[in-house]
Amino acid sequence: MKTKEEVKLINQGLEDEMEVWGYRLCQWKMILVGVGVVCSGGLLLLLLYWLPEWRVKGTCTRTSLKDAHILLLRTTDEFRQWFRVKVCVILAPGRKPFDLDSLHKTQLQNGDMDHNVCFVHQEHHEKIYGHHVRIKHFTHHTTRYFWNEEMQNFELYQGLEDVKMSCALVHSEHSSGLSKTLQDYRRLFFGENEIAVRIPSLFKLLIKEVLNPFYIFQLFSVILWSAENYFYFASAIVFMSIISIATSLYTIRKQYVMLHNMVAAHSVVRVSVCRGNKDIEQAMSTELVPGDVISIPANGMVMPCDAILFQGNCVVNESMLTGESVPVTKTSLPSSGDDAARLYDMEEHKRHTLFCGTHVIQTRYYTGELVKAVVVRTGFSTEKGQLVRSILYPKPTDFKLYRDAYLFLLCLVGVAGIGFIYTIVLSIMSKVPAKTIIIESLDIITITVPPALPAAMTAGIVYAQRRLKRTGIFCISPQRINMCGQLNLVCFDKNGKYGAGKEEEGSMVAQLESCCLSEKFAGSNPGPGPGRPQRRFSPPELDAANESLVNTMFVACMATCHSLTRIEGELSGDPLDLKMFGATGWILEEPTEEETALHNLLMPTVVRPPKHSTPEANQNQQVQDKSCEIGIVRQFPFSSALQRMSVVVRRLGEKHMEAFLKGAPEVVASLCKPHKVPQSFTETLESYTRKGFRVIALAHRQLESKLSWHKVQNLSRDLIETNMDFLGLIIMQNKIKPETAGVLCELQQANIRTLMVTGDNMLTAISVARDCGMVRPHEKVIIADAVPPKDSYPASITWCYTDIPAQTVKDNQSAEIPMEEGAHHFAVSGRGFAVITEHFPHLLQKLTLRATVFARMAPDQKTQLVEILQGVDYIVGMCGDGANDCGALKRAHSGISLSELEASVASPFTSSTSNISCVPNLIREGRAALITSFCVFKFMALYSIIQYISVILLYWILSNLGDFQFLFIDLVIILIIAFTMSLNPAWKELVWRRPPSSLISGPLLFSVLTQILTCLAFQVLAFFLVQKQSWYETWTPQSDACNGSRPGFYRSLNVTTSPDHKNIRNYENTSLFYVSSFQYLMVAIVFSKGKPFRQPSYKNWPFMLSCVGLYSFLLFIMLYPVPAIDRFLEIVCVPHDWRVTLVIIVAANAVVSFLLEEANDRWGATFLSRLFCQRNKPPRVLYKQLALELQDAADWPPKPSSVTYASDPLLCISASL
Repeated sequence: MKTKEEVKLINQGLEDEMEVWGYRLCQWKMILVGVGVVCSGGLLLLLLYWLPEWRVKGTCTRTSLKDAHILLLRTTDEFRQWFRVKVCVILAPGRKPFDLDSLHKTQLQNGDMDHNVCFVHQEHHEKIYGHHVRIKHFTHHTTRYFWNEEMQNFELYQGLEDVKMSCALVHSEHSSGLSKTLQDYRRLFFGENEIAVRIPSLFKLLIKEVLNPFYIFQLFSVILWSAENYFYFASAIVFMSIISIATSLYTIRKQYVMLHNMVAAHSVVRVSVCRGNKDIEQAMSTELVPGDVISIPANGMVMPCDAILFQGNCVVNESMLTGESVPVTKTSLPSSGDDAARLYDMEEHKRHTLFCGTHVIQTRYYTGELVKAVVVRTGFSTEKGQLVRSILYPKPTDFKLYRDAYLFLLCLVGVAGIGFIYTIVLSIMSKVPAKTIIIESLDIITITVPPALPAAMTAGIVYAQRRLKRTGIFCISPQRINMCGQLNLVCFDKNGKYGAGKEEEGSMVAQLESCCLSEKFAGSNPGPGPGRPQRRFSPPELDAANESLVNTMFVACMATCHSLTRIEGELSGDPLDLKMFGATGWILEEPTEEETALHNLLMPTVVRPPKHSTPEANQNQQVQDKSCEIGIVRQFPFSSALQRMSVVVRRLGEKHMEAFLKGAPEVVASLCKPHKVPQSFTETLESYTRKGFRVIALAHRQLESKLSWHKVQNLSRDLIETNMDFLGLIIMQNKIKPETAGVLCELQQANIRTLMVTGDNMLTAISVARDCGMVRPHEKVIIADAVPPKDSYPASITWCYTDIPAQTVKDNQSAEIPMEEGAHHFAVSGRGFAVITEHFPHLLQKLTLRATVFARMAPDQKTQLVEILQGVDYIVGMCGDGANDCGALKRAHSGISLSELEASVASPFTSSTSNISCVPNLIREGRAALITSFCVFKFMALYSIIQYISVILLYWILSNLGDFQFLFIDLVIILIIAFTMSLNPAWKELVWRRPPSSLISGPLLFSVLTQILTCLAFQVLAFFLVQKQSWYETWTPQSDACNGSRPGFYRSLNVTTSPDHKNIRNYENTSLFYVSSFQYLMVAIVFSKGKPFRQPSYKNWPFMLSCVGLYSFLLFIMLYPVPAIDRFLEIVCVPHDWRVTLVIIVAANAVVSFLLEEANDRWGATFLSRLFCQRNKPPRVLYKQLALELQDAADWPPKPSSVTYASDPLLCISASL
């Protein structure tokens, strides 16, 4: 019971959550371990190095966390990794970084010290440090954790967010900066502001590499082979190992250097730090701590930390973080209103946060009032720091192949154990010397476990990575390539998938609301009310640059409500904003630094129509009273959560200011005065969204004349974005890229489910899903319209069936098509998804099984959806643009970012092509790499077993394979074949069936087992058949069994041959060497599968050339012996008739192997399922189990117009909609 109480969690609820135990060093345990290390020759020390939990438990005793000197950490994820860390102590005047007591009265000193030297005499301590306290801490993966006395646990201090401050509090209490003393104090906890990627020394890397279990096993093997006088083979293995280690060291160090250079390029810069009121001093960025206030220069900078922008605006390039090269406008944090009362959250307020590593291109500021930001995170706590840490300490890849590979190796170890016992018993019975017994029995283990297995299995992934790079797909996590081969569901972000490129965003139609235009375009029809006009839409306008529309509020909104800016003279920003602004034909001008300096007020961005488009005064009297030049005074950037953006503008010559709003139609309409919204708004919106158009609504409001420039800068957007006048709709035709439908069809034919996850309108998303083939014409779409509880009403889901488009119904058919099994799709909005997640968790898995469209989804909801899909055992891929999808791209088994950058840290894969054609390519290469891994693993396993059989049989006559025979088999045959059989390119198309994901599967194990038995049978046949030959005798140097073609030569050769103390030269050895050599090649060809996942082996010319060359060489030396080669390989002369017999045995072996493998491929799975009565066994994966359950569910899918309430999950009440 006590043990359970002592287990504490750190980072609880986070991705890197860990369990922690406290320990103290124990002297008697350390003495025992020391004795064990000496007695085991250092093997125990290696074991403790590999297993940190054994090291801690073997040398320490359990204690409370408070008294611990050593901590044992274990991750709570599926990997359960162990880590050992040491507790250190610092001396500080406060216990927490934001304690302010007595900070200005004490001279701070950094008391970092080791536990062994931190005990200072009490009087001396008080004399030097005053009232300092000792704070325990430890560092794990560059993150420091400090002891919290109240929690009785260690906690992580991330930064200023730990204070839980509101936005208003940032302005009031954190905008003046820190004193030098307070900065030094906080640095005790947060350390230097530096993402320090230390490049390990070559010696340290060498030791770490050499202590790998693989190389330790190699060392053990080399020592053993040297003891057996296999010097040539041992030397070759040492040489290969040195090359392997050198290559590995070069690659690892190169990666460290590249990462170090990438981080260090802009890691340390000079910054302007604000002290107190207006004191500004220059300092190094490494000195910054959370709470410091820095000034952003006008010409921009690379951010050395995460900081909250609370004064001024910035244009930032965040491509390093998101992979999206479009500049983003950052505005100051709200200081008043409801927005200011909210707690600051980095994700929610990312439009006001400057992230470390991003490039501030330019700033906008008042003269004398600099653009300022308060540091919120530093070092590895920043967004960039966390990304670098994820590269330095990646999580293990959770893939069944690798787990099964270890189980398979354990089986081989078990086989080796049998051979070990067999050798000992046989040697004792034959009265072999003890030294020989030990060496030969251990030799069996080195033969059974293939040392080149890891390198051979990695080769296929490396080749696949190179092929992907040639197609424009870059990978920062090669192990995930195999995962791509198992994908059975891919989520697409609609904007990244369907939207046209930047050069062709699509045509635009302006649907203008009537009453906001001059009467010559649309009048007001008298409505039913007394004197009130009926609001209606005017006819659509195709050209927003039409001279007649230049001075309308609608076009003014299009020209001003955006976040565009000029960078090096080029207009830059969101592609949608660029298209909208370009449609107006207006011109955007930004002030230069000189212009800004000449004015006391902020010089705004100005937009104006082209000169030739300005109407003459006599054309319209109203134009004379208004100027067409508009200055953008303040921007409220687009927010995914709010689904809107707005600007405050001022016309030249006007005293009052105006506000323009742009966003999702439903959101904009809700912010407008009800009587200003057209009565046909809902019908008009649906008519366009059902056709797949992207619809954006515009609104306008005239602000109070008393508002000054300064007041506007501090005004909350909630006060501005209300009581708006509805202006109209912008209809954008979101053209489907030509390759989209074909790619989705290819994925569906390959049994890969596709989902649309977008921020667009629900009906637009459904329409596009139909257009691109994700939803077939005859299939129903059911919208799960979930609403949260309100007043006394519980949360509910209304099941709305959408109509099948008229064009898909033939003239002689009724529109009502009976629903087939599975012929329905669910569509869920972001709001509905949140309600269902909270109030209908029992329906969540059912919905995700058939949900195809997820609309109006926030970035964090996309990540949550990926996790839910993974929870029902889908292998999930995510394809997005990298901007709003970072979380989902990282969370998915395989995330691919459509980015112009060569590599983006936002996802494991980055495609330089801006369409989804990269997805099938990635899956095809993943499948090919996965099958290659299986082929290589099976081949290496058979290679070990074949050699094991040969040695076991030869041990029966106290013989063995020779030094150069081992050398020829391992280097000439195995090495060449293992690395060339991985070169098969991917098959040209995706097929319905997927490759197996497990080595421990019936057909695969059956394939390996049948080949093992075949090889065993033919080796045993050759072994005993040679002993039955009439010419057979125990071979001696004087033996002459050759058919008399060249007896004299061989007699002289045999006489001059040196004595064979190890009994290598004999007829059994020669026969088994020939047969086994052909068997290695046979299983390589048999296992080297082509279609349907890889190209046929005959297209892999290096592999075919190797096989033909080796076959020819072996046939030649077997039928036409060359004395020099025979002497080198320690082969003896055998009659020609026996050589022909061996050819027949080899040919029969090949035929049987091919027939068995072909039969296994065709009927193996069916045969095994019948044999073990597993035909009706329920599926293992959860989503298939759910699908079977729902087939028999009479109440699923819910009936049209029914409502499900949260209070009674099973109750569906019919309601008329």
